[in-house]
Amino acid sequence: MTRKLPSTASVAIAQDGAKLHAPAAARNAQALRNLLLDHAPKTGRALEIASGTGQHIVEFATALPGLHWQPTDIEAERRASIDAHVAEAGLSNVAPAAHLNAVEAGWHDAHAPFDLIVLVNLLHLISEAEVRTVITEAAQALRPQGVLVLYGPFKREGRLTSEGDVRFHDQLRTADPAIGYKDTLDMRRWLGDAGLTAVQTIEMPANNLAFVSRKI
Repeated sequence: MTRKLPSTASVAIAQDGAKLHAPAAARNAQALRNLLLDHAPKTGRALEIASGTGQHIVEFATALPGLHWQPTDIEAERRASIDAHVAEAGLSNVAPAAHLNAVEAGWHDAHAPFDLIVLVNLLHLISEAEVRTVITEAAQALRPQGVLVLYGPFKREGRLTSEGDVRFHDQLRTADPAIGYKDTLDMRRWLGDAGLTAVQTIEMPANNLAFVSRKI
């Protein structure tokens, strides 16, 4: 999937070797780690969709060593960065980064089953139809009692609740009218339609939200 995005949507700075650094990933890494410590299973297989630079997977795999992590990304440059960050951290519970286009139907057949699936800061960059595909495929890729964690910026019951969110949502919609912030009401319905229950909506720093749901 190739889509025109504003320059503010995905910033990654080249570092030494293949490593990339995303300032946004550095800012939210601790909050996301703490979220997973509270809600993720402690053992099993974990999938991160759209792992980006690899900064998050290092944080998650260090905090939850009983999980074996599979990072993924659609871009080869990002997969190389993920592997470089993991190698530098010396982690043994992270597999080499794999290619995964999570908006294409059917991917769960090749990657399941998982006890935990994590997705950070993607849903506002794809269309509603693609979000529903991601959720449906993730639900099918989870084992019973598996946990899905979705994080990012969202509308709250139809409203954008900060000037920054209004500005960023407008930038996204200008770049591509099919994308932009998704609404909390829609998210809860889509998660339920996919067979996920016990949906929690958790306030996160910088006016973001996390949806934590479970497959029963």
